[in-house]
Amino acid sequence: MNSDNGQSNIGHWKSDSLTAVIFDLDGVIVDSEPVHERAFRDVFAAIGHAATHGVHFPDYYGKSDVTVWKDFVARHRPPEPLDELVEQKQRRFLEILRESKPVFDALPALVASLAGRFKLAVASGSPHVVIDAVLGMEDLRRRFGAVVSADDVARGKPAPDVFLEAARRLGVAAAACCVIEDSVAGVQGARAAGMQVIGITTSFPREALAAAGAHHVVSRHADAGALLAPGE
Repeated sequence: MNSDNGQSNIGHWKSDSLTAVIFDLDGVIVDSEPVHERAFRDVFAAIGHAATHGVHFPDYYGKSDVTVWKDFVARHRPPEPLDELVEQKQRRFLEILRESKPVFDALPALVASLAGRFKLAVASGSPHVVIDAVLGMEDLRRRFGAVVSADDVARGKPAPDVFLEAARRLGVAAAACCVIEDSVAGVQGARAAGMQVIGITTSFPREALAAAGAHHVVSRHADAGALLAPGE
């Protein structure tokens, strides 16, 4: 069911029971998927696989860099060790990120509007060095009571681990959390954690996020705010 503001209602939405909001990083806080892709392509070119890397980037949205590199290594058997490839890409990504500062324009206002009403956390597949770089922009870090990376848990998305750890650090029950996610893997992980989910169409189409189980799908950050803090 679509409403005029671009929201889709999927499943059972229980907003009055929510006490915490968990944000994904890439594609929700920062428009970084194009930056990730550019950084990967730069490293692929540097190691001689500019045209032959074989990576379909949307397949990895919401997943960790290590997942991409493990698949690449299995396919190409490069001489560079996995740790070195991960480091090269991360270094290039941070260079581009610090130059472009691509925090979504509407994101700071959304976070500010929710901070007085909910406990806030970040749960990301990115390493802490990337999360820290992003949260250093727009004075965002002070708004979040917990920050969890895939490095902190045994399994990355679509496993629920990163979301459950964020809830644990906030001191709230999983059922009291709403996750804002842009990726299919992220929506699946949040649902597996037993959380409410708002999907935002910055990386995947509405239909894909709905099929993954998002309770609502929105096209703008402001629409997520209207669902979580109506009247503000």
